[in-house]
Amino acid sequence: MSPFARSIAELTRIRVTDPGAVRRAAQARTRFAPEGFARPLFVLAADHPARGAVAAGGDPTAMGDRHELLARCVEALGRPGVDGFLGTADLVEDLTLLGALEGKLVLGSMNRGGLPGASFELDDRFTGYDARGVAEGGLDGGKMLLRVDPADPGTRETLVGCARAVDELADRGLLALVEPFASRREDGQVRNILTPDAQIYANNIAQGLGRTSAHTWLKVPVVDEMERMMASTTLPTLLLGGEGGKDTDAMYAAWQNALKVPQVRGLTIGRTMLFPADGDVAGAVDTAVSLLNR
Repeated sequence: MSPFARSIAELTRIRVTDPGAVRRAAQARTRFAPEGFARPLFVLAADHPARGAVAAGGDPTAMGDRHELLARCVEALGRPGVDGFLGTADLVEDLTLLGALEGKLVLGSMNRGGLPGASFELDDRFTGYDARGVAEGGLDGGKMLLRVDPADPGTRETLVGCARAVDELADRGLLALVEPFASRREDGQVRNILTPDAQIYANNIAQGLGRTSAHTWLKVPVVDEMERMMASTTLPTLLLGGEGGKDTDAMYAAWQNALKVPQVRGLTIGRTMLFPADGDVAGAVDTAVSLLNR
């Protein structure tokens, strides 16, 4: 058994015999240095499984093997230039116990209740972190998904939940990362509308949530006419990577072009880094980090 496999096995033993170790490790973790915000950020995202979305790289269950996912996260987080991690409590706590989040910016994923394909998908309830959990866990902020479909009543509850989360995070001086989309149902499936005008619409709704936007950031997709789309906000913004595709050169070129927009403060990427087509996690992460022109 490899040393890392033994470490994975140790996680279960700790959870059985000493669950308090999770809180102690979180309290002892070295926090992200505030001066790090002055540079473009690279944040690894792995909150997909909590919504039952475990497909990646053409494999329908790629992210469903927790041991493999943790191994890939640890490898990616260990690369130079990786600033942080975005995930639900289960992954954040495992990675904290493994020592992989030392000095990292850590964001807790908050609303994971909108399960793909469910009739209630756009009623995206807060089933993950809340603001209290983010603060008590020693995290730097929380992330929420906001898909806006005027034809779906579930959007109403999601809007209210996100506004409340923005307020509660701001009250604690914590970052609120809002990921907005304009969405609609097509043949029973929720689709995000990835056009400049649709994203402008969603951005304006997202940045108006809560009684203050002082601690709010956006997380947006790369779309056509990025400069025009990003003119819709003054908020600091991170780019999401999406599911990627076969043309990785075009993907990296699109990210690099989008990073030229002043409001764009970095990348938040998950599946395309953790499950690249060639299997080279380190290579994918290093290429993405190089786009930030540190």
